Amino acid sequence: MIKKVIHTDKAPGAIGPYSQAVVVGNLVFISGQISIDPLTSQLDNQSIEKEIYRVFNNLKAICEACGASINNIVKLNLYLTDLSFFNLVNQIMSEFFAEPYPARAAVQVSALPKGVNFEAEAVLQLN
Repeated sequence: MIKKVIHTDKAPGAIGPYSQAVVVGNLVFISGQISIDPLTSQLDNQSIEKEIYRVFNNLKAICEACGASINNIVKLNLYLTDLSFFNLVNQIMSEFFAEPYPARAAVQVSALPKGVNFEAEAVLQLN
């Protein structure tokens, strides 16, 4: 099976040996996104709310680079350093996604890259 790498300047570049996203067949595997602003390469982490918005905007940009919508995401994995952010994540997520919502996991972790509080990875289905 052929792998195609997806890259867009509208989402942050990889901070390690990985791709923003990889297409295999009609599935796109989107790497974990944190709150890095793609224009400045700086963290957009003045608040947990800003972090969450930045992460979903980064996911959206990668989906669009694939010629798809964020609503084509079929599986979403969310990582939070504190589950007290869970309701805020749900509220902001509902601004980005329409029903039917993707399958999802949300887990609390002890730490995330660059000291952020929120990260998300996704699997996208192309039409």
